[in-house]
Amino acid sequence: MAAESNGNGTLESYLKLPQIKFTKLFINGQFVDSVSGRTFETIDPRTGEVIANIAEGDKKDVDLAVQAARDAFDHGPWPRLPGVERRKILMKFADLIDEHTEELAKLDAIDAGKLVHLAKIMEIPEAAETLRYYAGAADKIHGETLKMSRELQGYTLHEPMGVVGHIIPWNFPSTMFTMKVGPALAAGCTMIVKPAEQTPLSALYYAHLAKLAGIPDGVLNVVTGFGHTAGAALSSHMDVDMISFTGSTEVGRLVMQAAATSNLKPVCLELGGKSPFMIFDDADVDKVAELALQGSYFNKGEICVAGSRVFVQEGIYVKFLIKLKEKVKNWVVGDPFEPTSHYGPQVDKKQYERVLSYIEKGKKEGATLFHGGKALDRKGYYIEPTIFIDVTDDMTIAKEEIFGPVMSIFKFKTVEEVIKRANASKYGLAAGVMTNDLNIANTVSRSIRAGAIWMNCYFAFDRDSPYGGYKMSGFGRDLGMDGLKKYLQVKSVVTPIYNSPWL
Repeated sequence: MAAESNGNGTLESYLKLPQIKFTKLFINGQFVDSVSGRTFETIDPRTGEVIANIAEGDKKDVDLAVQAARDAFDHGPWPRLPGVERRKILMKFADLIDEHTEELAKLDAIDAGKLVHLAKIMEIPEAAETLRYYAGAADKIHGETLKMSRELQGYTLHEPMGVVGHIIPWNFPSTMFTMKVGPALAAGCTMIVKPAEQTPLSALYYAHLAKLAGIPDGVLNVVTGFGHTAGAALSSHMDVDMISFTGSTEVGRLVMQAAATSNLKPVCLELGGKSPFMIFDDADVDKVAELALQGSYFNKGEICVAGSRVFVQEGIYVKFLIKLKEKVKNWVVGDPFEPTSHYGPQVDKKQYERVLSYIEKGKKEGATLFHGGKALDRKGYYIEPTIFIDVTDDMTIAKEEIFGPVMSIFKFKTVEEVIKRANASKYGLAAGVMTNDLNIANTVSRSIRAGAIWMNCYFAFDRDSPYGGYKMSGFGRDLGMDGLKKYLQVKSVVTPIYNSPWL
């Protein structure tokens, strides 16, 4: 059994919990109640207790937010500002995030079960840096001069897409907020953000900081609520020009259908994954065992690129299992405010029960439970790090995204075999390749159908590196300059050269 910390809130006597300042919708620069007056509870996954009641937006509220964004785009200053002015405001936005890192980290801890110490040194500072990255691009959005084949002068303009709907998931509330909002703001778009109903708190706080930074009213709106009401209304809205969605493949289908049956708006979908983590005989067993644990259990497995299918070449299979068992015993499952915790609780009761149901499916279908497999006996939604061996490719735990701390281990013989088995998935988001052989590395990286291949590392995200999927993991890219380009329309402008005899 993995190590545990001393229960919930052991440090709360001197780590003050954040004050909940913002619980209303943010529309046209103001915090407002929902039209219906309804609210919903947001729950602390550490305890299962209510944190606050949040305004429940629905279609009428989405209509108001879209109208505000539409007016701000069609008549307001933001799309018309020189890029250098948008850059200055985004830089100030990033500075304000840095000033409120402590509070934002704690909001994500009590709302999403995220580790405070990691959020403070990594996730919140990275969110600010993502804004700075795209701020630096805001005054460098240029078209091209075209060398035409006839007597014509041509050039292109790169113009903002318009009103964008961002639907973001609950597993990385801060990261996903700036990953989507940053490039859209830099491009000159206006927008409506629909955060996950499980994690609304930090999105509302970011809206407050955006206003303090000087982002004009109506440019950035946040509508909290449920996917089947607020999310559906946003996806099908005739005045929304684009949807950027991160979440499950099942919901991604619904978003795409809604976009197609309304105004045929373009969509960017970053969806589910079942990523292979491939370990070859020449790999350093100690190093790859640690990477495998991080790949499956980082953020309690609630990450779409989790390397939850671990393929180990037969020559080091037993040695790897011994090392893995030794290391996993030291993993601490505990309160996110404890600096010794490796991961905290699942985001909510529904996800907690879903993960436990997959563990039961694994046992019933014949996989061997090598480690863990149980919920911790305490308040909150805590689950032990779980490892299955003797897993076959046709088992449910081998095929479906679990989104929890569950690892499946497979044995393989040859390079060709592992490529075929790794690709035998409806998903294609990421993959890890652990080898010191350059030929194997090149062969496998070119053969795996996935959007990100990490060589002798994992979770190697960077603002410069585009991120997105193949197959049913979606299409379109976040991060990098590709993450900016999708918020831009390309317009061709052509003028005849008047002395041409052909025109």
